[in-house]
Amino acid sequence: MHHIKSSRPIRVAVVIPKYGLVGGAEEFAAELTERLARNPRYDIHVFANRWQETSSQIKFHKVSILSFPKFLSTPSFARFAAKWIAAEKIDLVHSHERIFHADLVTLHGVPHRFWVREIRKKRPNLYDTATIWVEQKMMADQACHWYLPVSSLTQSIFEQEYTIDSKRIRVIHPGVDTSIFEAKNRSNCRTEVRRMFGIGDDQPVMLFVSMNFEIKGLDELLRGMAALQDRGVDGAWKLLVVGKGDETKYRAIARKLGLEDMVLFAGVVPKERLVSIYYACDAFAMLSRFDTFGMVVLEAMAAGLPVLISANVGAKDLIEQGTNGFIIENPSVSNAVASYLNQLLNSDLRAQMEQSVLETARNNSWKAAVKQVEELYEDVIRSKKCDTKTSFHPCDVHKSL
Repeated sequence: MHHIKSSRPIRVAVVIPKYGLVGGAEEFAAELTERLARNPRYDIHVFANRWQETSSQIKFHKVSILSFPKFLSTPSFARFAAKWIAAEKIDLVHSHERIFHADLVTLHGVPHRFWVREIRKKRPNLYDTATIWVEQKMMADQACHWYLPVSSLTQSIFEQEYTIDSKRIRVIHPGVDTSIFEAKNRSNCRTEVRRMFGIGDDQPVMLFVSMNFEIKGLDELLRGMAALQDRGVDGAWKLLVVGKGDETKYRAIARKLGLEDMVLFAGVVPKERLVSIYYACDAFAMLSRFDTFGMVVLEAMAAGLPVLISANVGAKDLIEQGTNGFIIENPSVSNAVASYLNQLLNSDLRAQMEQSVLETARNNSWKAAVKQVEELYEDVIRSKKCDTKTSFHPCDVHKSL
């Protein structure tokens, strides 16, 4: 990597409305930014409306949002962010949100007009129209160097909706912190958690983790379990459901399907506790109707669990069919779900898959993600024109490099 001489660190603006709070994009942005801030080459400034401070190396700037009327929320954040970024004489802007200009944009979701049309299946309201307008400005920005979708699924949908030069696109997946898994004893975790939930040592346990049971396909997983039971594989899997959703509704579905004794609900679990739960289980399933990545899939793999996911989950980029997990094209076909569940009942197959699963997690660490982003930061700095108005000159490249 070529390095640029400067009299001060490169001032990087990271833009996101909620930093370090609940949510996949929020978690991704915080995990990545905290690690980037450890590099003395970068002076990280976070521009957010709300945040949770976790590093003294990061400077935070409050960006206002006009939340009433609601349609002003996205354009007001974009406008105020631009104002504060200009005031701080920033060298490079990395946005995780729709704003008018950024040098790099991480695309966590799908185009808003696609979401309204294909996922929500409603006509756009005033909020949608304003949000789409800001997004269109961002995607038409010729000064943006890199668009960074979190998966090839996200990339393909953006390419359907917008004309983007493929040379300006780089898929960068979320990472996983494997050290938090390595710090715990798998055997001890397994014994403790199973005792807590009254699960036998040899009982196969499938794990489901989500803050939205409906979107993540819990109903289809339950129907797949019922279809497996109908084949005479009675009592094959216990299902441990972790997270937030309409528990009453899904208990009723399980009862109707004859699975009442096979499904356990753990509720919302702190992150550090979730590691122990991963270790207590034997496989992981997430049959989402739509998910641009699904960070819990990678977490499950870091715990050595083979995964069963739908083709609508962006994390399918990491799956080699039958080697470290399975991708199911249509989770609404219960017999197809049952067939994969049946294969995963084979403890020899799960043991065989474990090494591939762990290798996938190691290859997709946060360290690997940070390295990719740092390379793109350097690419942006090299390509920027000299700015004589600041003490930092992007064109002041060491001649010997």
